[in-house]
Amino acid sequence: MLSYKEALEYIHGLTKFGIRLGLDRIKKLLEILGNPQEGIKILHVAGTNGKGSTCAMIDSILRAAGYRVGLYISPYLEVFNERIKVDGRNIPDDDIARLTEKVKNAVEEMEKKGWSVPTEFEVVTALGFLYFKEQKVDFLVLEVGMGGRFDATNVITPLVSVITPISYDHQQYLGSTLTEIAREKCGIIKPGRATVTAPQDEEAMKVIEETCSKLNSSLVKVEKEASYRLINWGVEGQTFDLKTSKHNYQQLKIRLLGDHQLDNAATAVVAVEALQRYGIDIPSEAVRKGLEKARWPGRLEILKENPYVLIDGAHNIAGIRVLKEALLKYFPEKRIILVIGILSDKDYVDMLSEITPIADSIITTRPDSPRALSAAELAESIRKLTFGKTPEVYESDDIEKAVKAALDMASSEDLVVFAGSLYLIGKVRSILKN
Repeated sequence: MLSYKEALEYIHGLTKFGIRLGLDRIKKLLEILGNPQEGIKILHVAGTNGKGSTCAMIDSILRAAGYRVGLYISPYLEVFNERIKVDGRNIPDDDIARLTEKVKNAVEEMEKKGWSVPTEFEVVTALGFLYFKEQKVDFLVLEVGMGGRFDATNVITPLVSVITPISYDHQQYLGSTLTEIAREKCGIIKPGRATVTAPQDEEAMKVIEETCSKLNSSLVKVEKEASYRLINWGVEGQTFDLKTSKHNYQQLKIRLLGDHQLDNAATAVVAVEALQRYGIDIPSEAVRKGLEKARWPGRLEILKENPYVLIDGAHNIAGIRVLKEALLKYFPEKRIILVIGILSDKDYVDMLSEITPIADSIITTRPDSPRALSAAELAESIRKLTFGKTPEVYESDDIEKAVKAALDMASSEDLVVFAGSLYLIGKVRSILKN
C-alpha cells in the first residue's frame, strides 16, 4: 500500500496536468469507484469571497444540532488533511494513503481505456467523496474549487445551493465580466432545489434570478430574508441580533472579525433554515452554539498580542478591500507593518494600490507557489505607485526571514499584518505557531 508521503506525492504530481475544467473525467472516475457521491445530503457552496467562512459556519451549526458532518474545502493552509474533515477532525494520514491507492487504481484503469487522466483537484474530490461515504456523514458541506458549472464538485444534486458574494477572480477561466463569472457560479443551481444567495452586485444577482427561474429553483435572497443589528464588536469577536422569516435570534456571537462576516453568518443561517423544506429542522440553540464555535483560520485571524500579529488570506481585490476596512476599524491608531506576497495571475497592482497606502513599513516576500511574484517584482510595483507618503519597502524571498524581520521591526504597540496568497498565510501560520 502507498504510504501517506507517497500518496501526497502522487496527488501533487498531478499538478503537471494543470487546471482543466469539465465534468467528463470526474464522472468516469467516480463511476469506476462506485459513485460514492450518491445518497449524501449536501449543501453546495460557490462564490468568490466568503465561501470558506460560510462553509465553516454551516458545518459548525449542523454539528451543534447533533449531526455527523463532512466538510470539503480548498485550498488548505498548513496540512493537506484540512481539506477533508468529518466532525471538525481532519482525515487521518492512514485513510489518505489507503483511499489514494484506491483512486490511483481507478485512474490507471482510465488510462488503460485511453481516457483522459484526471487533474489533482478531481482526484482529491473523489478521495473526499469516498471518505464521506465511508464515514456515513449525515450532511456534507461542499465548497466549490473554482467557478461552479465545470467544477469537479458539481457532480451532485444538493439539497441547497449557496452562493456567496461574486466578484472578479480567475478571469482567465471564468470570464472577464461579472455576468460571465456569475453564470459559471450559477452552474451549481439545480432544478427544483433551493438556492440561497448572499447579497450580490446587481449584475450578478440578475444572472442568479434568471438561472433560478429557468430551473424552477426556489430562490432565497439573504438581504430580503434576514436582517441583523450589530450590538458590539472588538478583536475578540462580534455580537449581533439576527431576524429571519423563521426565527428572531438574540445576542448571537461570532469569533470571526470583519463586517462581511455578519453577511456570511446570515447566509449560513438562512442556508440551514432552507433545510426545513426537506423536513429537517435545525433548533435555534444549535444556530447559537454553532456560530459561536465556528472558526476559520487564516482570515483576519489574530495570532498574538503585544504586538498584535494578524494574518489574512486576502488574495484578490475584494479580499484586500475587506482587509483594509477591518484594519482601519479594529486598529485605527496602530503603526502597521505589512508583509505581503501575491501570485502573478492576480490583479496585484490594484491590490497593492488599495492596501499599501495604509502601511507604515512594507516587507515583500514570495509565497510558496510556482505562480508567485518574487519579492523584488512586488517591491518594484509598490515603488511605482505614487501616494502622499511612500512607505519603506524591504524585500525577502525567504518567508521565515520576512517573518523575523517584521517582528524585529515591531514595538509592542504596533500591528504586524501578513496578507495575500494563502500559500504565504499557511506558511506564516506554521512559523508563528512554532
